[in-house]
Amino acid sequence: VELAWENYVRGKRGYRRIEVDAYGRELGQMDQMFPTPGANVFLTLDHRLQQEAEACLAGKTGAIVALDPKTGKILAMASSPSYSQEAFERGLSPQEWQKLSSHKGHPLENRVLKGQYPPGSTFKIVMAMAGLEEKVITPNTVIHCSGALPFGNHVFHCWRKGGHGGMNLNSALVQSCDIYFYTVGRRLGIDRIAKWSRRFNLGQLSGLHLDKEMPGLVASSAWKLSRFQAPWQEGDTLSVAIGQGYNLTTPLQMAQVAAAIANGGVIYEPQLVEKVESPSGEVLFQAQPQEKSRLEAKPAHLALVQKALFAVVENGTGKAAKLPQVEVAGKTGTSQVVSLEREKKGGKGTMNHAWFVAYAPVSNPRVAVAVIVEHGGGGGAVAAPLARRVLAAAFPEARVAKVK
Repeated sequence: VELAWENYVRGKRGYRRIEVDAYGRELGQMDQMFPTPGANVFLTLDHRLQQEAEACLAGKTGAIVALDPKTGKILAMASSPSYSQEAFERGLSPQEWQKLSSHKGHPLENRVLKGQYPPGSTFKIVMAMAGLEEKVITPNTVIHCSGALPFGNHVFHCWRKGGHGGMNLNSALVQSCDIYFYTVGRRLGIDRIAKWSRRFNLGQLSGLHLDKEMPGLVASSAWKLSRFQAPWQEGDTLSVAIGQGYNLTTPLQMAQVAAAIANGGVIYEPQLVEKVESPSGEVLFQAQPQEKSRLEAKPAHLALVQKALFAVVENGTGKAAKLPQVEVAGKTGTSQVVSLEREKKGGKGTMNHAWFVAYAPVSNPRVAVAVIVEHGGGGGAVAAPLARRVLAAAFPEARVAKVK
């Protein structure tokens, strides 16, 4: 923030010019200009949410970001492992800097903006909207899940080995059925999936203009041909359809996905600075909502996905995010990745990232949140309870019962 807003916070140096004799003795003052202090920058962060987000990540590797879905203002932004800013204020020794900069957990990296991860089943939100809008499914389309989908020489499995049986859109989101979304992906094709991914601002910078943000990746047939000089395969589409494969997202982008569903289809530029005031109290800058784009989706389709995400938390895979007296909507995600540490120790080489995105209250959304815990396990078991804690900090009425 200091770097991005340097022109405001820097102030101006003062000076005093004096006349001296040959021995350096002061003879008199010629002129002077008093220093001007820099302006005061006020952040959009809510201290309760920020403290809770940081507490949630203690001892973990991951990130949490919370937004106001109606304005794009960032209410919490936490990345872990972190570091002491006080150490920089007093000055780091070469040894301390070497230890910090070479730490395997990369504490200097802001994972909210720079962490790029497969979105896992949180991407099924995008798939649901794409399927409805492109008319490859209706709310009543039933797809049977037996637990496995043979394709070529490979079998794509659902997370539930025995299968889910007949699934419509609502039940497929609530139970996070992979076979349903494999099928939707095949019907859409990769380029229509990419089209709707970009509608949600995936694969693009958010507009925050902070800390060398990463754009993520939206795969397409043209991208693969350019990147690998190879044609797109339908099997690639199946992986992308459930948030695996080539696609990469940042926690900030997935919070924007949740916010866009919550607010009816608007993508706002995220903002971290609320206002800037001069030392005398004059307002030099005041944040205003900046609409970046719109999904251009039918309200009825948005309402269907909103209803399903509420059911995810009420009686589906996201029950661990449920709060008393505040209705929460959300989506779990579990993305498989390679863990070099486990491979070195003789393990299988994979440990899932745990995802959860959510917003609340359902009827009048005020907070959208994204949580990722690297190599944490299942999204419903690991990430959803952390989102619950952050949302509980936002709504005092939800804390009538103890939130673990």
